[in-house]
Amino acid sequence: MGFKARITERGTRARTAVAATAMAVAATVWGVSALVEPGHTSAHDVAGGHGPARPGGSGSGPGPGGTPAKGIPEGIAHASESGANAVNITIDDGPDPRWTPKVLDLLAEHDVKATFCMIGPQAKAHPDLVKRVVAAGHRLCDHTMNHDTAMDKKPVAYQEQQILDAKKLIEEAAGGAKVEYYRAPGGAFTPDSRRIAAANGMRPLGWNVDTKDFGKPGAAAIVDAVKREIGNGPTVLFHDGGGNRAQTVEALDGVLAWLKQQGRPTGFPIRTAPEAAEAAEAPDAADVPEPGRNHAS
Repeated sequence: MGFKARITERGTRARTAVAATAMAVAATVWGVSALVEPGHTSAHDVAGGHGPARPGGSGSGPGPGGTPAKGIPEGIAHASESGANAVNITIDDGPDPRWTPKVLDLLAEHDVKATFCMIGPQAKAHPDLVKRVVAAGHRLCDHTMNHDTAMDKKPVAYQEQQILDAKKLIEEAAGGAKVEYYRAPGGAFTPDSRRIAAANGMRPLGWNVDTKDFGKPGAAAIVDAVKREIGNGPTVLFHDGGGNRAQTVEALDGVLAWLKQQGRPTGFPIRTAPEAAEAAEAPDAADVPEPGRNHAS
């Protein structure tokens, strides 16, 4: 074979190798895109930070090494999407077959939308209530699997399992609706848990007004707590699970009527606003100090 022929053959081989490599890379990227749908990676797949790679991430999945879903900050949300004068009603620890329907009826009567922070197994046990919450136009929030208020002291893999397994159960019960927020039990947020939530499309959600309704202080005391603390910020914490919530239902009726009298609209917590947008807000109850650590939020 002559010199020119050898050069030509080598060039042909090189071009063929480059083309083959490009095809392999394209196939790999397509495979990752097809297998990794945001918000649907199993907690067991990503435990310990060894989940499938995500575009823009470090190859460790949505856990401690993951990156926030597009537009979802890791900072704890407090403000309302409906403006500075709006109030966010949030309902924790359900769904409960006795009390959640009563809360939903009240919200409908007052034409108010709320955010329901649900426990994973509770959602699995009562999918009809989850679907009713969604059908009424309310939003879903992940409140973990076991409501472990000490989970901030536990390993990151445990936090990840608590968050992502609950998200999966809630979304399965909802029949397609997405979980849009994550609230740590008792306010036990960590940088890792906030990062895990944001990487899976859930905005960490705090609160400003702790009604203390979980302790059953009486309906009047619950209403007074809202009136007294609403100046702290717009997000109010109630419960529809964890026991007899008769006082909560009565107090919620009074609070919603009072908010209307005060000209205070209601809305949903922010999801995509950057943390800087929250810097000018009053301190949140889940930050300084965390009253949620004193009850079973």
